[in-house]
Amino acid sequence: MPSPEPTVSTTNLAEQLVRLTRRMHRAQKHHLEQHLDIAFTPAQSRLLRIVDHYRDTPPRMADLAERLEVVPRAVTTLVDALEAHGAVRRVPDPANRRVVRIELTDTGRSTLRALRSARRAAAEEILAPLNADQREVLGDLLSTLVDGPDRPH
Repeated sequence: MPSPEPTVSTTNLAEQLVRLTRRMHRAQKHHLEQHLDIAFTPAQSRLLRIVDHYRDTPPRMADLAERLEVVPRAVTTLVDALEAHGAVRRVPDPANRRVVRIELTDTGRSTLRALRSARRAAAEEILAPLNADQREVLGDLLSTLVDGPDRPH
């Protein structure tokens, strides 16, 4: 059975979400340029966040590729760029010398803090027209969309 045609409302919402995401990326990039001398792509930013997520054991390249849902070669390109900026480093796995793990450097940690600060500033800029009640409603709606309708907020 074919899926029903999207309604104008759904099509409109989809376009608005895409536009909002682009606006968020532009605002974050603007704020980031004020704090860092280099430009980070959204993919590089995401990779830094993922590496940071693995606090105890640095991830393997394969772990990163899986989390990013990309081919390993794409991760190599991202890691190469971040390594050139001093944000990450490749380290040997103590249990298997053929395995390379990726860890954040001090520069990477400070870059991640700057990225998070830029994201918060961008969100604040975008959310400025909303009052506290509207922000709470938006937060609840976004939680439902991100987490699914059956998960508690």
